[in-house]
Amino acid sequence: MVIESFQNEKVKHITKLLTDNRFRRKSGVFVVEGQQENERAQRYGFEPVEFFVCEPVFQQKLPEGKIHLVSIKVYEKIAYRGSSEGILGIYNAKESDLSSFKPEEDATVIIVEGVEKPGNLGAILRSCEAFGIDALIVADGKTDFYNPNVIRSSVGCLFGMQVFQAENRETLEFLKQNRFNIYTTMMDETAEDLYTRDFRQKSAVLFGTEHSGLSDFWTGKGKNTLIPMAGSIDSLNLSNAVAITCYEALRQKKG
Repeated sequence: MVIESFQNEKVKHITKLLTDNRFRRKSGVFVVEGQQENERAQRYGFEPVEFFVCEPVFQQKLPEGKIHLVSIKVYEKIAYRGSSEGILGIYNAKESDLSSFKPEEDATVIIVEGVEKPGNLGAILRSCEAFGIDALIVADGKTDFYNPNVIRSSVGCLFGMQVFQAENRETLEFLKQNRFNIYTTMMDETAEDLYTRDFRQKSAVLFGTEHSGLSDFWTGKGKNTLIPMAGSIDSLNLSNAVAITCYEALRQKKG
């Protein structure tokens, strides 16, 4: 049977999961769109609940599990990217406590405080995964990892990363207990060049919000670090700054 009505209860449910952050958190499940993203979710141990497949678009071997076939019209309604790829999966969310993270002695951790834009968070996850960052911590976050735009912009890299959400104080205590070198990114006269920092040792680099940087909570909590720039602009997009930092950490470890 193919679901063809927008009034179908399952269609209403998946639409609400996509658009209502509070409902998604309360339900404990989230939506993954796209073939590659669904493959990555399963590869890294996320448990699928059910799939919604538009066969005229998908044209692949159906995944194992509970399948609901939907019409093209319904798929375009529920898919974030319109008619792309023809598959959406619903998965059980994982809750990860920061205390469960056991960093190695050369671990590099990226911390973003109060990040608001899902697209930026997804891009940050993609850079962290690509350059071998050990974990991403979102401190005092204002968006959740399972936002559809986070998953889409990370191209599913979310699923292969150790990711945590914590308050600022919990994050600072964790860094102290595990003896991280803490590098903040505040623009003042104490800041030193990113390339002078030794990322071969246990390191955590903190970035603030897109519009106002790190909060006063982090003043004096670490060594200020800046990316050297040659143009007239004095700052970068948050995800670009994180990407450069991640690459520098990898470069030093590979060097």
